Amino acid sequence: MIQTLAAVVIVIAGMKTAQALLVPFLLAIFIAIICAGPVHWLQQRKVPAGLAVLLVIATVMLAGGLVLTLLGTSVNDFTDNLPFYQEKLRSQTVALVNYLDKFGVQISRELLLEHFDPGAAMQYSASMLAKAGGVLTNSFLILLTVIFILFEAAGMPSKMHAALPDADNSLASFEGFVLGVRQYLAIKTLVSFGTGLIVAVGLSLLGVDYPLLWGLLAFLLNYVPNIGSIIAAIPAVLLTSVQLGLLQALIVVILYLSVNVIMGNAVEPRLMGRKLNLSSLVVFLSLVFWGWVLGPVGMLLSVPLTMIVKIALDQGESTRWLAILLSSDASATDQIKVK
Repeated sequence: MIQTLAAVVIVIAGMKTAQALLVPFLLAIFIAIICAGPVHWLQQRKVPAGLAVLLVIATVMLAGGLVLTLLGTSVNDFTDNLPFYQEKLRSQTVALVNYLDKFGVQISRELLLEHFDPGAAMQYSASMLAKAGGVLTNSFLILLTVIFILFEAAGMPSKMHAALPDADNSLASFEGFVLGVRQYLAIKTLVSFGTGLIVAVGLSLLGVDYPLLWGLLAFLLNYVPNIGSIIAAIPAVLLTSVQLGLLQALIVVILYLSVNVIMGNAVEPRLMGRKLNLSSLVVFLSLVFWGWVLGPVGMLLSVPLTMIVKIALDQGESTRWLAILLSSDASATDQIKVK
């Protein structure tokens, strides 16, 4: 037992040390899993494997280039104007304290700004987007890794048959694992894209600055259930209060709540068949753990990584009890069933 715990600690320490290399590699794996579906679809329609991979990769590159082109200016402008927004938020906070003071509610301005700085949320959002952009600077390495993974996936069944004595059972477990992960990531990406698009359009109609930026943040943080939508809404609501006033900020709050209630409680469960069946405590702990190990990108990947671990544990009889412990409902561990 002690040796096992020591091995786990060593592995986690190694992952944290190798963060710069591990994060792009994990992103490449997730992109490859999502791209495997379209590649397989093209192969079923008699498109050669090499051409199918190149077509899918070209589409991904085109979409990524378009996103970077649209958002690059917004990220730079927002970063440049961040001190102005932070100062105005502090002024609004002081004005609120003065207003409450008229009604006998005494709050120390210095203590409030020290422990509750509203500008820190916007600063953290800018930091997260900057670090995500830093990961994308390794886009060439990520794309190369995706291409090699997709080409390697075609020959994996024959390799497993040659390498393993009980290849059929191992291959069936592996295919079940890959299918579950692919379905989860594909559906989650589709729902997250819809969430980000609606948020961007809604903020644009309201006249909020940088709507594409907040749409991207909503898209990314939608991978984190329960609290991701709250984190994504905070900087947009604060910016709206600074730019347009409290009434429009309330409208933005209603917009985020409506989008996430509809997408999270109606659309996503219908596509997946059931909810994620992850314990809320597990979701929170995974957010903290993967964020500590892999940084802000790890927070975005926390639930997909935990879902991969859970699906992998659910494939074996000896480890299924661990998958049950990670679940919110012990009677429904096999939760990702696409209708």
